Amino acid sequence: MMVDPDVLNCLLPGVEKPARYTGNEWNSIRKDWSQARLRVALAYPDVYEVGMSNLGLAILYELLNGQAGTLAERVYTPWPDMDRAMRQQGIPLFSLESRHPLAEFDWLGFSLPYELNYSNVLSMLSLAGIPLLASQRVGSRTWPLIIGGGTCTYNAEPMADFFDLLVIGEGEEVILELAELFHSLGRDQVGGTSKAGFLQHASCIEGVYVPALYAAEYHADGRVKATVPALAGVPATIKKRIVRQLLPLPERPVVPYVEAIHDRAMIEIMRGCTRGCRFCQAGMIYRPVRERPMPEVLSLADKLIASTGHEEIALVSLSSADYSWIEPVVGELNRRHGQQRISVSLPSLRTDTFSVRLAQMIQQTRKSGLTFAPEAGSERLRAVINKGVTAADLLQTAEMAFSGGWQRIKLYFMLGLPTETLDDVLAIADLVHSVQSVGRRARGQPVQISVSVNTFVPKPQTPFQWLPLAATADVLERQAALRQQLRNKGIKLSWSDEDSTWLEAALARGDRRMSAVVLKAWQLGARFDAWNEWYRPELWRQAFAEQGLDPHFYSSRLRSREECLPWAHIDTGVSPTFLWDEYQRALRAESSVNCAEGCLDCGVRRSFGLAECPVPSVDQ
Repeated sequence: MMVDPDVLNCLLPGVEKPARYTGNEWNSIRKDWSQARLRVALAYPDVYEVGMSNLGLAILYELLNGQAGTLAERVYTPWPDMDRAMRQQGIPLFSLESRHPLAEFDWLGFSLPYELNYSNVLSMLSLAGIPLLASQRVGSRTWPLIIGGGTCTYNAEPMADFFDLLVIGEGEEVILELAELFHSLGRDQVGGTSKAGFLQHASCIEGVYVPALYAAEYHADGRVKATVPALAGVPATIKKRIVRQLLPLPERPVVPYVEAIHDRAMIEIMRGCTRGCRFCQAGMIYRPVRERPMPEVLSLADKLIASTGHEEIALVSLSSADYSWIEPVVGELNRRHGQQRISVSLPSLRTDTFSVRLAQMIQQTRKSGLTFAPEAGSERLRAVINKGVTAADLLQTAEMAFSGGWQRIKLYFMLGLPTETLDDVLAIADLVHSVQSVGRRARGQPVQISVSVNTFVPKPQTPFQWLPLAATADVLERQAALRQQLRNKGIKLSWSDEDSTWLEAALARGDRRMSAVVLKAWQLGARFDAWNEWYRPELWRQAFAEQGLDPHFYSSRLRSREECLPWAHIDTGVSPTFLWDEYQRALRAESSVNCAEGCLDCGVRRSFGLAECPVPSVDQ
């Protein structure tokens, strides 16, 4: 039964940004509830304006709604004021399109992009009146199937107890195969006591992980011994799913009422990256590289401008300047839409003069800031992380940018990288001062340098997955050293909060026992942990203590090569041997070649039966 609009309208004047909850946006899709054989709620565990910036959910929204008999709607985490008001009035969490309670859907699919969103998943389930644990959703009543996807599923163990199944890898084809299975079995054979049969069938689909069909075993000292199938016929490892060629993107995406974090039309021009930065989880898990053909990019841009009214088109990828046709695409977009004052943006730029030339093409009428990510201050440490950027590269790039009219540059660095010393940190200050001097000479006046320094968190499925998080005392000392060194006028320094870094590291590399910690922290009041104003680290410390677990065991412990990692049963196609070899090269400060220049045999070609890697695009 739909939520009464009169009751809802009484609540909205008393909450912040009520348009987060009204629905009926431009291009939103309304299908007949009564005619749908499969009803899916796509959930993002953060506020509306953050979730509306997620391209992955937008793709699934249009893909599912394009299927006959399938309905997909959206839901985001209510801000605490709305959550409180809904609970007081007994209003369950509902979808934006039809305002049906989430408990009435067949599937509830969560995107899991960031570990500090985990408590919001439980808030949404609770507000929907859905039992939190998968084991509680088995019985005579039919509850929605709780599905997860996104980068965090590459180690989903800390959330394993809450999900019925997880999609590992790219979901565009998997979700349709799951829908086909649902239709073939029928709704009556998916819910309640029949759910186990559906899940067992689903586990045979490549890329589908059903946590309940696996058992985690532990050594006496707490290390994972193995994660093994609990039933015969269940695959021992879950291989990530990829699409060989990028599928068409939404041509009529929903236009939000509230300004989104990324308020622009987005076109994914390339998936994957050839750079091989050793700290970058996305660069490892999104292999192989696949490019969208130039004609498709241009056609889609025309359609997005016509259907949304956006005045900016973002050409999205992990390294947009590496897209084979980036220069002609930008030039043609300027030719077609420049007179309409439609701007083009590249969210990721290399630290080189080619990127500045691209920036000059896309900012002919307005010079906003430029952002580059050297990541480390010293040449040695950049070799450790395989960044492939020299100080000379950065200074030449900065000189070209300032000479070309830019007044502001933003630089991203990390603290706590493997083998880092205080000298490496002080090299950040030296490099920033050099950039400032180059800018002053090039422009004949002071320039603005923004410096963002985040603490490095080792992530699963990367060459640094065996390494500990840097000690808090060391990071605080190095932050203080940078504050001392970067006091110059015209330099603005920001840094990450160490109180949330340890939790991110513990959740990123936790095992299945962490589900109890997540549940306890939520019961104690953890909400919106990614938001500084709501994050309460003491609740998480209490939750760890009450469950008898030490967060430092997960965040700050060096692993050996022989240790079975909690995510060892997840196969990304990148072999553990390659990751270990890259880790050892890092310790020797040895760089590896860009994948576009020579194959390092990471395992992806063999795993997915590819003749070439990167995967060649269709003819232009």
